[in-house]
Amino acid sequence: MLWIAGAGGVGREALDVAIAAGVPVAGFLDDRLAGERVRGLPVRKPGELPSGAPYLIGIADPAVRARLALLLDAAGGSPATLVHPRAIVAPETELAAGCLVMGGAHVSSSVVLGAHSQVHYNATVGHDARLGARVTVYPGANVSGAVLLHDDATVGSGAVVLQGHAVGPAAFVGAGAVVTRDVPARTTVIGAPARPMP
Repeated sequence: MLWIAGAGGVGREALDVAIAAGVPVAGFLDDRLAGERVRGLPVRKPGELPSGAPYLIGIADPAVRARLALLLDAAGGSPATLVHPRAIVAPETELAAGCLVMGGAHVSSSVVLGAHSQVHYNATVGHDARLGARVTVYPGANVSGAVLLHDDATVGSGAVVLQGHAVGPAAFVGAGAVVTRDVPARTTVIGAPARPMP
């Protein structure tokens, strides 16, 4: 049975995806809430993941996802991928281990999603896009075709990344921003057209 790392908002949304997809969930892994119950399920510390158990990280922060993936892999866990039955994943698209695709998302043809990436509800990812590890595409965001989102990049709610552009490692595209040029690594951009935060 699946364990979900993180019992906060994204973790509970991951549980919603699992329920819709008919995937049984054993419980949550969360240091802060260990010993409690969330949505009727037990919460354990991440180090208590049973060896060989499948897990999915339901946390938005890419840095936390990276740390937890190392910990859970070292504990003998196996990253699982969850796709909501009302999401569209087109042919010739590759989802690496640990990906989460929520309801209403549309992942188009010939897309690659790296390990532990997330496409939230009603977000779109266009044809031939490449998402690195631990990329997050928030609700309602639109990633156009042939876009490159490097490791740990985040595209905020309602933001748009126009065709062929790149968002650098650990960069953050603010909510509602429109990316019309490449975004450098570890830079937060806002506005339309998107510009680095002052």
